[in-house]
Amino acid sequence: MSSKDGFQLKHSENKKAVLLFHGMTGSPFEMRHYAKYLHRAGYDVYCSCLPGHGGQFTDLKKTRWQEWQNYAINEFDYLKNSYEEVYIAGLCMGALLALSVAEQGRDVAGITGLSTTLYLDGWTLPWYKIFFPLGLYTVLKFFYDFPESDPYGIKNEVVRKKISSLYHENTVALDCIPMTCILELIRFSKHIRKNIKKVKVPFIVIHSKDDDLTSTKSAKFVYNNASSEIKEYIELDNSYHLIVIDNEKKFVADKSIEFFNKLSKFNDQIIQSVEEAEILSTKL
Repeated sequence: MSSKDGFQLKHSENKKAVLLFHGMTGSPFEMRHYAKYLHRAGYDVYCSCLPGHGGQFTDLKKTRWQEWQNYAINEFDYLKNSYEEVYIAGLCMGALLALSVAEQGRDVAGITGLSTTLYLDGWTLPWYKIFFPLGLYTVLKFFYDFPESDPYGIKNEVVRKKISSLYHENTVALDCIPMTCILELIRFSKHIRKNIKKVKVPFIVIHSKDDDLTSTKSAKFVYNNASSEIKEYIELDNSYHLIVIDNEKKFVADKSIEFFNKLSKFNDQIIQSVEEAEILSTKL
């Protein structure tokens, strides 16, 4: 199985599931640690590759944000036919997809937004990021792509070294971000910000104060502007952008499970301690 392939982790006769969305230019690989924690806690877990991802660089350059949105809605609708409760957890752009499904009025049981990326204002972005809203990206898209480089969204140096080697082998994600992809992310972000009041489902946002791609401004915007009555906001102190594989990955999983468990009517099903889910904690 390729690291870009999707996966399913299932229990028999379960009534609750979590749908995972990976990040922009990423793959299901980056969600596997997180997924195993959720599964050990009694949830069926589903994650597949987003449109344009997992293939050729040119495929992603041709993908538009509406394709990501439609894909996310269809994935949710498919799962909802089999489960009474379907939760969504998304990383980076995946968090926008989770919000988009809720904004479209779907009966989402709850959302976890991980490193929600509404604004590209992290500390590793180039100086000319200030021109993005002014339209410079519409010119740059024809001749420039962002190379992935240190710290690769990871504060833990051991994990970063391993992920760096996989980037160079192009086995877990693209080694650069197409400017066209960034343009679509910005357009998608505008759509989410415009429609955020339509989000009424319970959610938790978890974001690092040192996120290298997007500051806490994104998570705070969601927390302050969504119409949900049940909501939580958590800041991390020892991670960068990829919080599901960085130093605080277990804490992130713990808080996600704790939040979903508060909402679920089926907590008597196959619940195991998250302590027992300390799998692959020191190696990938």
